[in-house]
Amino acid sequence: MGDMNENPLDILPEVLLAGSAVTGLLLGAWLPRRRQWLVGLLAALAAGGGIVAAAVAASRPDLTAFGEAFTVDAITGTSRIVVLGAVLLVLALFARPFHAHPRESEAYVLLQLSALGALVMAGTQDLLLLAAGYLLASVPAYTLAGFRKDGPGTEAALKYYVIGALLGVLMLAGITLLYAAGRATGYPPLGPALPEAPRALVAAGAVGLLAGVLFKAGAVPAHFWVPDAIQGSSAPAAAFLTTIPKVGALAALLRLGETVLTDGAMPWAAVISVVAAASMTLGNLAAFFQDDVKRLLAYSTISQVGYLLLPVAVAGRSVLAQPALLYYAAAYAVTNLGAFAVVCALPRATRLADYRGLVRHRPLLAASLVVCLLGLVGTPPTAVFVGKLEAFSAAFDGGHGWLAVLAAVNTVASVFYYLRWIVPAVSRGDGAAPAAEDGLARSVAYTAAAISLGLGTAAGPVLPVLGGSLAA
Repeated sequence: MGDMNENPLDILPEVLLAGSAVTGLLLGAWLPRRRQWLVGLLAALAAGGGIVAAAVAASRPDLTAFGEAFTVDAITGTSRIVVLGAVLLVLALFARPFHAHPRESEAYVLLQLSALGALVMAGTQDLLLLAAGYLLASVPAYTLAGFRKDGPGTEAALKYYVIGALLGVLMLAGITLLYAAGRATGYPPLGPALPEAPRALVAAGAVGLLAGVLFKAGAVPAHFWVPDAIQGSSAPAAAFLTTIPKVGALAALLRLGETVLTDGAMPWAAVISVVAAASMTLGNLAAFFQDDVKRLLAYSTISQVGYLLLPVAVAGRSVLAQPALLYYAAAYAVTNLGAFAVVCALPRATRLADYRGLVRHRPLLAASLVVCLLGLVGTPPTAVFVGKLEAFSAAFDGGHGWLAVLAAVNTVASVFYYLRWIVPAVSRGDGAAPAAEDGLARSVAYTAAAISLGLGTAAGPVLPVLGGSLAA
């Protein structure tokens, strides 16, 4: 680790996002309803500027800021680019459904604040700042889930909030126990202190901490909110909830596994392996016979987090873990957003049968859907294929070959329910062309599918820079 300072420019992407959110909140108070799209434009400029700032910071040596509470390294740099890139795509998905909405500017502000929480979770190396990031990522997301203020939206927000509040309390209790055990909240002093602390105290604290972070990742057993919250939310909000907070939580888990809990009383690899196995298996089994497209994607995201946890399980045991997770997280984010963009493009198509004949009326949109769904399966040459391959390699390298074999079996099984959506979409059909399409969402679907294919073919030069300092 190199320099340590308190220069606000070290967290420029986070500062830009926070500044844009606050400015947007003020602008929304006096802008006319039909001009509130300017708040969304401001958010897009902040996200774009944040990506540039993150890329510049990634070309420099690793450093810490604000008393070592926040670190800028490969994990932070990659998470920043993935989260802010995903924010750009989600902003485009928000644009039409929320245009001239009475609370349009608030939607953009909530989106930015929750994304800021994900960035804080990804970059922090202090338990108190992790808790702050958790709250910042969660509270705006509860509101986004119920933003439509209809029956399903209210139920989605309520379930999301109740489970989040419960697991958030457990997380804070876990942090308290870990502080009692290690006499510190920063990761650098806590890592060496925990192996010397009472094992029961550390184990109880670690379980409480994991409860909160696994909730943000949407992993078993903290996944109960996912199906109802995703089905009840608007499609753009569901795209956000299944992507951006998950990236921040997984980065936080990787950092905890590498620096704090690997050598503690809790058997980190065994616990995360069980969570991964349960997530991928239960998610796939529940998705098999879903007819609602958002509910199917909700269970899909539970199974995907199971695969994403493979490298987390071997954090600190395999040098392949970090690049595998970071690459897979980027691949999952763009592919999952692509699938949700198709759902956003056809707001009246809520069941699998509604997609029958899509290829006849919208061949490019059907092709994008096929690329994204086959990408979620892990079909070459999509980016998720490379991500899964790297995750499996990391599991074998870390001595958890059984987990990689189970993930491969689950991958084969997942083909069934993704094909249940693909087959009607590429069949001829005889219905009329879909009505009330969202052209901007269609463009997002095309873009995401193209990025998924491009990232998959560019894996060779990308993967080496994710393993350590991006400046190396």
